[in-house]
Amino acid sequence: MIATIKNKTILVTAIILLAVVIDQVIKLSIAGHFALGESHEITSWFWLCYIENNGMAFGLEWMPKIVLTLFRMVAVVLLGWYIHKLIRRQETPIGYIVTIAFVIAGALGNIIDCVFYGKLLQGGEWFYGKVIDMFYFPLIHNSAGEVLFFKPVFNFADSCITVSVFVILFFYSKQLNLDSKKEDPTPEKGE
Repeated sequence: MIATIKNKTILVTAIILLAVVIDQVIKLSIAGHFALGESHEITSWFWLCYIENNGMAFGLEWMPKIVLTLFRMVAVVLLGWYIHKLIRRQETPIGYIVTIAFVIAGALGNIIDCVFYGKLLQGGEWFYGKVIDMFYFPLIHNSAGEVLFFKPVFNFADSCITVSVFVILFFYSKQLNLDSKKEDPTPEKGE
């Protein structure tokens, strides 16, 4: 069965909205029930924490906050344009479109934090909010009990982006090569 442009658009919209809602519900639940810096051990290898991170995924920082926020916004616009082109191509695999939708959703989830939470939750300025992170998986320890792997605390939006990028690299790298060679999308017939 060939998916129509309308069906693919509905699917992408639903994925993005659902992932953003899940991300924000988790973040607001953590912010509403945990004190900043508080953490709870669920299992020895999984903790829920409440931290605020000023940078990119997994707490990385390499550019000023406002530049990062604006970069995310531009990236979402460009990815939106890209997914629009993908939806119009009949030969684009649905799985590839879905992974791009999850990347957009993850970026949007973190944009919401940066744009709104700085003012509304953190008492700061618009566009300077910190991203709420909560998932911590200290999987490997040394003999002294120090965590060797996996130290970063992250959120659902980070997971959407990271998992999607790995899926694209492992399963859709051919698609990336094809897309870099194509100029115009081939419109579907029979919308």
